[in-house]
Amino acid sequence: MSNRLPVFPLGTVLFPGLVLPLHIFEERYRTLVRELVASPEDGPHEFGVVTLRRGAEAPGPEGADGPAPEAAPIVVDDLYPTGCTAELRQVTELDDGRYDIITVGRRRFTLKDVRQGDEPYLTADVEWLPEESPDDLAELLAPRALAAFRGYLELLRPDSEVLDAVPGDATVLSHLIAATAQLTTDERQLLLSAPDTATRLRTELKLLNRESGLLARVRAVPVPLSDLARPASPN
Repeated sequence: MSNRLPVFPLGTVLFPGLVLPLHIFEERYRTLVRELVASPEDGPHEFGVVTLRRGAEAPGPEGADGPAPEAAPIVVDDLYPTGCTAELRQVTELDDGRYDIITVGRRRFTLKDVRQGDEPYLTADVEWLPEESPDDLAELLAPRALAAFRGYLELLRPDSEVLDAVPGDATVLSHLIAATAQLTTDERQLLLSAPDTATRLRTELKLLNRESGLLARVRAVPVPLSDLARPASPN
């Protein structure tokens, strides 16, 4: 089934169940927030988050030099094909008309087309991806993925708590790993678009084992880790 959805192009990958805070300063997305807040309680209070392949997320806020320049039009090839809706959970309107919002990832979709229509913000034709229910294979893989994730975090941040809370659901765990591990945008998109939880967990096991091996080798070299560590993902 296809549907039309307002979308917000960003430089990050959103996963179902994960929290995404946003500062809304651009006028077209202020309009979107106002419309979502004004929609009926039982209506959709969500928009699509799609990841940019290239270019800036949006022009910066106005500064001393006057209004920021308009961003170039975005076409479907500028975006990764899989996205996730962000459901509004908290909205704070600031004195200057900007918003601080808290959203939570909800539904995955495949991007079919984008266009600038009558609305000031971008909209897209999307195809909803099936809701995931962990199968027996996913339940078997989840403890292995969790153990690999714990080991990876211990290498990455040895002085911090490894995990404050462990998700009991294999799908939630798979999304948490995908959002938390220091992966490339391409790798995160691969995980977001996985056809099922078992496939995502299996891929994460490979990625975590690779990353843990790299971290272990870097820590064995007698120079500061900061001199060798690759730049962290901005997502």
